Amino acid sequence: QVQLVESGGGLVQAGGSLSLSCAASGHTFSNYGVGWFRQAPGKEREFVASIIRSGSTAKYADSVKGRFTISRDNAKNTAYLQMNSLKPEDTAVYYCAADFAYWGMVHSEYDYWGLGTQVTVSS
Repeated sequence: QVQLVESGGGLVQAGGSLSLSCAASGHTFSNYGVGWFRQAPGKEREFVASIIRSGSTAKYADSVKGRFTISRDNAKNTAYLQMNSLKPEDTAVYYCAADFAYWGMVHSEYDYWGLGTQVTVSS
């Protein structure tokens, strides 16, 4: 079992920045791919970014490419999502997910999830 806890959400004005963290415990963090997803009210959960176990390769949704950066520090058992140039449409609950064998864009493939952190971007 891997336990994930997100933090760093909040209220920010459009154009601002937030940095989310995902702290992992329970198993060797470096064995797991990590994804960030988000879900706005009334909408499906959508892929934001993901990163391979070593941290050497990442993927991004087109909607956040160039604005968000995913990273991880395996020594600290933590993954991060740096969000810059935030837009009102980025408003959502952001979730961290982990999986032993997967680090892609499909949320149903991830076995472990945090409870989420709210990000609200005002216009």
